[in-house]
Amino acid sequence: MVKYFCNNTDIRSVWDHVVSAFWQRYPNPFSTHVLTEDVVYREVTADHRLLSRRLLMKTNRLPRWAERFFPAGMSRCVYIVEDSIVDPINRSLTTYTWNLNHTTLMLVEERCVFWDSGEQPATTQLKREAWISSSIYGFSRPIQEFGLARFKSNQVKAMKGLEYALSNLQGETPQRLLRDTVKDASEKAKEAAKSLASAVPQKPQQYV
Repeated sequence: MVKYFCNNTDIRSVWDHVVSAFWQRYPNPFSTHVLTEDVVYREVTADHRLLSRRLLMKTNRLPRWAERFFPAGMSRCVYIVEDSIVDPINRSLTTYTWNLNHTTLMLVEERCVFWDSGEQPATTQLKREAWISSSIYGFSRPIQEFGLARFKSNQVKAMKGLEYALSNLQGETPQRLLRDTVKDASEKAKEAAKSLASAVPQKPQQYV
């Protein structure tokens, strides 16, 4: 069984700006797990569509229970292929992404379509779909549940990263986004402090 995710979002910016920001969204403070990005293929077709293939390397921390499925020494980095089609005639951008390695543990396939809204001015509509599957016998369901939860979290970060790129592109200081970054960092620091505090050995109780 495959876990399915679908989400529709209105981006308050014209399609041309969204497409430009899409190519400039890395690096950004919300996608620090994206380590590298490389264009491996690009072509302009006879009907003026831009076809691209990029290779991205990402990393994500695994929960403890997932470590058992990784042999010692295996890379924790994930290689992602991203195919995209920019259609300036129909004003749409379609992307397809999937992971190349660790596919037995989890395969995540994503499709995004950005198109110019004909009903709302200066608005780009985004439909994001994802399919998460696992081939680990006996554990596929919890792994897929974990993958779906992480995908939901990462797609929120992806949208913040795109907004950040849009703000930079339009010459605006993304203060709200930066405040969110500081807030997230502060919360993580508090959680880390609590973890360290709980890990400190307690002084034995003295009865004499």
